Amino acid sequence: MKHALITGITGQDGSYLAELLLEKGYEVYGIWRRKATVDYGNIAHLKERLHLIYADMTDPASLIHAMQISQADEVYNLAAQSFVATSWDTPLSTSEINALGVVNMLEAIRMVKPDCRFYQASTSEMFGKAQEVPQTETTPFYPRSPYGIAKLYGHWITKNYRESYGMFACSGILFNHESERRGLEFVTRKISHAAAAISLGQETCLELGNLDARRDWGHSIDYVRAMWLMLQQETPEDYVIATNENRTVREFVETAFRTAGIGIVWEGSGAAEVGKDAADGRTIVRVDPALFRPAEVDALLGDPAKAMAELGWRREIGFTELVERMVRHDLKLLRTR
Repeated sequence: MKHALITGITGQDGSYLAELLLEKGYEVYGIWRRKATVDYGNIAHLKERLHLIYADMTDPASLIHAMQISQADEVYNLAAQSFVATSWDTPLSTSEINALGVVNMLEAIRMVKPDCRFYQASTSEMFGKAQEVPQTETTPFYPRSPYGIAKLYGHWITKNYRESYGMFACSGILFNHESERRGLEFVTRKISHAAAAISLGQETCLELGNLDARRDWGHSIDYVRAMWLMLQQETPEDYVIATNENRTVREFVETAFRTAGIGIVWEGSGAAEVGKDAADGRTIVRVDPALFRPAEVDALLGDPAKAMAELGWRREIGFTELVERMVRHDLKLLRTR
């Protein structure tokens, strides 16, 4: 029986990955941080089947201890300060977790079990001000946020440990992936939750930033499968995981509200733009300039050709189904409150 250690196990990706590995017969260990109140997050339904270890990405001794306990054959490093907007408010802690935390985990593996295979969760935000379209494994990086810059360090240090120590260490450059388990602070879940709440009369208006930002959106279930596939290969490689389709935030909003039974008519432009209910003329979406990023990432589009050819990976959940699943989940959630 293989042993896997997942950092960030209570998050969106961590929970879906834990489910996948349990289905495949793994003994699954997860790192979580001690809090004043116990919060299992997205793994509450799995907690009896998991081995949870208190540790912190900024505490090397705790990560060494986690490796000693788990004796992991595979480590999936999904822990991060994962909210891009927050990284401008907390650039130092974002760097400590997203950059130095990767080194701490790699060192723990090297000291305790150097033959362990390591997966690093890299991100399309490393491309930032994209230098070519679509983005591939060879596209130059140009991050535009403290989050993207810290993640780029984690990406390069993973490659460095692979080349310096012969470790099986690889990175998945994952483009935006969402799900019903996405946190409410993320724009996609903010949209799906608001669409559901407005349709039920529980909220009146959704405020957003740049409606024209374009992203390459997939579902987390498909993307964690790619993580696992990367660690099953003969040699470690880095892979772009994406859909090769991009949509605007505006399209995400329109699909979400349509799923909730509301059509949108757009009026105005820029900071004065609003979205009105096509049926009764109520303003239900409003642009708030304060929600724009200090340095905007206008468009991201990934080419997963390498992953498709070498890993046999395919995405199974398309954009419309992704949004519909999120809205239906929020409708069910809000109706039971």
